[in-house]
This record gives sequence, C-alpha cells and structure tokens, in this order.
Amino acid sequence: MIWTNDRLDFDALQRRLVTSKSALPALVRQHPASFAAFDLLAVAGHDIRDAPLAQRRELLEHLAADWEPPLNLSPVTRDRAQALRWFEELHHAGLEGLVCKAAAQKYEGGVRQWWKVKYREVADVVCAAVVGPINRPWYVVVGLPVKGRLRIVGRSTPLTAKAARELAAHLRPPQGAHPWPEVITETMLNRFSKDKGPVTLTRVEPLVVEISADIAWTGNAFRHAVRYLRPRPELAVENVQLPGR
Repeated sequence: MIWTNDRLDFDALQRRLVTSKSALPALVRQHPASFAAFDLLAVAGHDIRDAPLAQRRELLEHLAADWEPPLNLSPVTRDRAQALRWFEELHHAGLEGLVCKAAAQKYEGGVRQWWKVKYREVADVVCAAVVGPINRPWYVVVGLPVKGRLRIVGRSTPLTAKAARELAAHLRPPQGAHPWPEVITETMLNRFSKDKGPVTLTRVEPLVVEISADIAWTGNAFRHAVRYLRPRPELAVENVQLPGR
C-alpha cells in the first residue's frame, strides 16, 4: 500500500510496479510503501491452506506480534456493528469497502469464497458519447472536467433495455465541435483491459447523467465501471464537477 495525504494511492502503487530500475530508487523515496497481511498459507514450511480461516488468522497474528510499520496486519472483526462503522468511515481514506469471509473456510486457490461489499456514491457526470446505436445504447461513456477540458474518465456497466430506452430519449447528435475523437482505445474506457483494440464511439450532445460509483477514483478516472442511474437534463453540463475526494 502507498499513502498520499492520509489516503490510499493506487496510482502511485501502480507506478512503482511498472517504473524502470533506474527511476525506481527515487520513486521509492518519494512514495514509500507499506505492507498489510490478511492471510497466511504456510508456516515453517508447512502448507496450512486446508486449515480453517480462523486458525490461519490466529497463526498470522502470532507471526505479526512484533511487527512494526511498514509491516502491518489487516484489521478483522466478527462484530457486525464494528464492520458497519468501518464501512461508513474508512472510505474517506480510499478503502473501497469490506471483504466478508467465513471463519471455517479453507483456502482454495482459484475459487472465490468471499464477498466484496463496496461503498458506492451517487454522482453527476457528463455523457458525451455512448457505445452502440444512439437509439439503443449499450454503454454510457463517462466524462468529467479535468484540467479545463471534458475528459473521458470511464464507462458504465451494460445498460438494461429499460435504461437504454430511457437514455436514448434524451440523446441528440452533437452540435458543432465535439471534445472527443470518434475512435478511441479500449484502455481509455478500462485501464485493466487486455484488449488493446479500437472502440468506435457514438458521439452525442453532452448530457448530464446520474451514476453510482465505488470510491476507486484516481483523480482523473474511475478505475471500475460505473452504474448508470438516470438522465439529468435539467442540470447544466458546465456545472458538473470532479468528485470531492
């Protein structure tokens, strides 16, 4: 983990992973990292993946008893009230939510045995393009003002048939110059995509729409797809602002 101004900084961590060997020492000094352990799979050469999570956690806590920063133990609780407090408070520090696991489960690689509960917020963004036909869009392409221009900052999850019809009723072809190109790369919509191919946009007259997003905002993009909620034609595009995080 890397902290910047008391907030987890995923972008800084990504830069540490991809920077050159020559530039790495300076980056390490500028953005020192911490490590948080949340599970233990082996002890003293013994595979303990078949042990229940509660036992693995006990062994991990014993191992971490004398740790000091930058080594840390990820917090855990069985108290529902405490978990809800974390959920409502820790998103301000950049934590996306909670991971819920069963205390009796063993560790099975490749099998998802847990639930990730993300904290989500409602926000207004600008729809200046869609993927798919203007009368039946498949995805909303999300824009926000970044450094004085409307920038593509992500896209929505697939639209339902009802949502597509509702949005299409408010979409119009662009009037005059448009801030976005007609063809972009897939990575402009999803930075984690392995598909590097082109994506053709159906550009539209900018329209404010309401979305639901998790708190994974990097400062210039949403790391994950957002959920389209509804059009907001009564709002002015020029009044839309960056998330206050």
